[in-house]
Amino acid sequence: MVRFATLVNQTHMRILVAEDDPLLARSLAKGLRERAHVVDVVADGESAFVQAVVNEYDAIVLDVMLPRRDGLDVARALRERDVQAPILMLTARDLVGDKVAGFDAGADDYLTKPFEFEELLARLRALQRRAPTIVPELLRVGDLFVDTRRQSANLAGCMLTLTTKEYGMLEYLARRAGEVVSRADLSAHIWDDNHDPSSNALEVLVARLRRKLDAGTTRPLLHTRRGVGYMLADLGNADD
Repeated sequence: MVRFATLVNQTHMRILVAEDDPLLARSLAKGLRERAHVVDVVADGESAFVQAVVNEYDAIVLDVMLPRRDGLDVARALRERDVQAPILMLTARDLVGDKVAGFDAGADDYLTKPFEFEELLARLRALQRRAPTIVPELLRVGDLFVDTRRQSANLAGCMLTLTTKEYGMLEYLARRAGEVVSRADLSAHIWDDNHDPSSNALEVLVARLRRKLDAGTTRPLLHTRRGVGYMLADLGNADD
């Protein structure tokens, strides 16, 4: 059985947290990572802008009062660059005018400090549901069923026991079932920017996940396209 006792019903996401309070930033990153999300953290607005333009995020948590470049300017600039990731603004000010300014700048939601972590998670879930690309609650690939709400996987009637990163990889591949996902793309959605791309961590994780999938069925589901990437698909008994 998949053990995610601390996880809420939310699909795996890559999230950018832009917060200059180091204690709050560490707390948010820790909580989100414990819930199977990949988190990049920056402490100023200019870094937030660069990260959001260079990388593809499923959500951005953006403090208004940031050094070098404030959150309103960052949000406005990202929308001008056609960055579509949902933006959740954080602020210590609860005035209507401040919220209006945030929405006008391109924010999708607004959360006033101090806040409960569970409320932030709820806001992120709501933003994800409103996103243009809707992730089905149940993904199927052959005899494999991935429940994105419960963050669990069932293969041929048996629950799989998965680590957080194994589940994150499986869900991402299942969301793109039938497509070859490049190593770089897969790594970006499993690890944060501190990951060493020259390490063999990706291959080790793929091998672990493949063993668990192969143990539950005679039909291989996780395929390697050498020099290209990986694909989750039901191809019968075809060899990689």
